[in-house]
Amino acid sequence: MVDETAMTRESVGTLADNSDEVRRPKGTPPKTLVIDVGGTNVKILATGKTEIVKIPSGPAMTAQQMVDAVLEAAKDWGFEAVSIGFPGPVIKGSPAFEPKNLGPGWVGYDFAGHFGKPAKVINDAAMQALGSYEGGRMLFLGLGTGLGSALIVDKVLAPMELAHLPYKKGKSFEDYVGIRGLKRLGDKKWAKAVEDVVARLKAALVADYVVLGGGNAKRLERLPPGCRMGDNKNAFIGGYRMWEEGFSAG
Repeated sequence: MVDETAMTRESVGTLADNSDEVRRPKGTPPKTLVIDVGGTNVKILATGKTEIVKIPSGPAMTAQQMVDAVLEAAKDWGFEAVSIGFPGPVIKGSPAFEPKNLGPGWVGYDFAGHFGKPAKVINDAAMQALGSYEGGRMLFLGLGTGLGSALIVDKVLAPMELAHLPYKKGKSFEDYVGIRGLKRLGDKKWAKAVEDVVARLKAALVADYVVLGGGNAKRLERLPPGCRMGDNKNAFIGGYRMWEEGFSAG
C-alpha cells in the first residue's frame, strides 16, 4: 500500500494539455501512464492528469514494490499503456544492470505483465530528451550525479553512454562535469569544463543544438553557446511521445 502521508503531488500547470496537443496530430495514441523512476522519488503522471504524484523510493525499493506502489497510487486512473524512465542503461527495452540507488529485481522484470498493459522502458535521461526535442539533431546532456546523454535525429532516439569516455588526465567526461567534478573543481572551473565538454560533444555528433538537463544544470550562470535549458517535467512529454506515431524510442 502507498503511504498517503508520504506521497506528494506537484502541479504541472498546462503540461498535460500541451503534451496531449503534441501527441495527437498523427492519430490517437493510447492513454499513457508515465513513470519517472528516481532514487528519491518515483514520479507518475497520466494522459489527462495535471498533477505529478511523487512516491518515495530509496535504496530498498524493488521493481515489484515500485509497480505495487504505482498501481495503488493510480488505481483510479484510466490508462492503456505504460512508459518507464529507468535510472540506468536500458538494452532492448529492459534494464541492463541493477540500479545503484534502488533495491534489486529490475533486470529481466516483466513490467508489461505486472502492469497488465503494454509497457516500454528507456533510460530516464533519454525520456527527458525525447520530451525536450524540437526537431533536427538534438544532443541531450544531463548534468547530475553523473552525465546522462542521448541523441535524437529526425525523431529517432539513440540513448548513449558518453559519460565514461576518456577526456583529460586519465579522467572521463563524467569525472569533470558530474558531481565529482563539481566538488573537485568548484563552480567556476566546473562551468568551464561543462562549456568545453558541450562544445566537443556537439561538434563530434554534429548536433544542431544541445539541451542541458539534470539538477546541476541550474548552477550554470550562463549557458554554453548552442544550448538551452531542459526541464525535468519534459520527461512526461517524452513518456507520451514514446507511443506517438513518428517517434522512435530505440
